[in-house]
Amino acid sequence: MVRLDRVSLVFGSGTADKNEALRQLSLQVFPGDFITIIGSNGAGKTSLYNVISGMHAVTSGRVFISQPGADEREITREAEWKRARYIGRIFQNPLLGTAGRMTLADNMMIYHRKGYRGFRISLNQKMMEYFRSRLSELGMGLENRLGDNVELFSGGQRQALTLLMTVLSKPSLLLLDEHTAALDPHNAELVMKLTLRFAKEYKLTVMMITHNMKDALEQGNRLLMMDGGRIILDIGPGEKEKLRVADIVERFRTIKKQEFASDEILLS
Repeated sequence: MVRLDRVSLVFGSGTADKNEALRQLSLQVFPGDFITIIGSNGAGKTSLYNVISGMHAVTSGRVFISQPGADEREITREAEWKRARYIGRIFQNPLLGTAGRMTLADNMMIYHRKGYRGFRISLNQKMMEYFRSRLSELGMGLENRLGDNVELFSGGQRQALTLLMTVLSKPSLLLLDEHTAALDPHNAELVMKLTLRFAKEYKLTVMMITHNMKDALEQGNRLLMMDGGRIILDIGPGEKEKLRVADIVERFRTIKKQEFASDEILLS
C-alpha cells in the first residue's frame, strides 16, 4: 500500500536551529491495515503524515505507493494535490475539512467529484437524493440541511461530515490526525464509531494518530510508537490485543531508559 524507505525530513539544515523531524524512517503499510500511532509531541507523527501526503518533500529517502490493480510506484517527488486524489487526510481542527461559506450540498459535491475522476457529474435531483441517503447514516439530521452553509454546523457535525465526505471520495489511504481530540466526549465517541464502521464497510487502509491510549490499544490491527523521528515500536496482531497501557509505558521506559510519572507525560 504505502512504503517508506529510509526517509529523513530535516528543517534548518546547517543552522543552529536544525531539526531532524524524521530520521532514516522505514515503514510498510499493508492494504487493509488500521494502524494507531502514539508518541509525545515532537516525536514525528505529523511529520510522517506530511511526507506521506506530500505536504513536505523528504530530505532523503523514497516514498512508494501501490493501489488496487496497479504495481508499486514511487511518489517521492509527486505534488501534494496529486496525492490528494488517493490519500485522504482529516485534521484535529473540525473546521479544516469543510468550506464553511458553502452549502452542505456544494461541499458534498466537491468531495464526490474526487471519487469519480474523469467524469462530469452534475448536482441534480438524483444526486441530492443520494446525498440525503448518505447523510442520514450520520444520525445528525444533516440530510435535511443540504441548503444550509456548513459554518452553521457544530464542530462535531463538521468532523462527522468531513469523515463521510472523505470516505465518499474513495481514498486508497486515510490519514487521521487526532481527528477526535477537539471534540466533546459525546461527539468524539460518535466520530470514532463512524470511523470504525466506514473503515470496515469500505475496506479502507487507515493510519490514526491519537493521544488516547485506550483507542490506540483497542482500535486497529497495528500499533506504532514514535520518538525522536523514529518508529521505536511496531506491534502487530496477536500481540497488540494482549497489551495494556502499563505495558506500553514500561516498553517506552525500557527503550528510553527514563522514568515517567504517568502515561500522560509519555503522550503529552
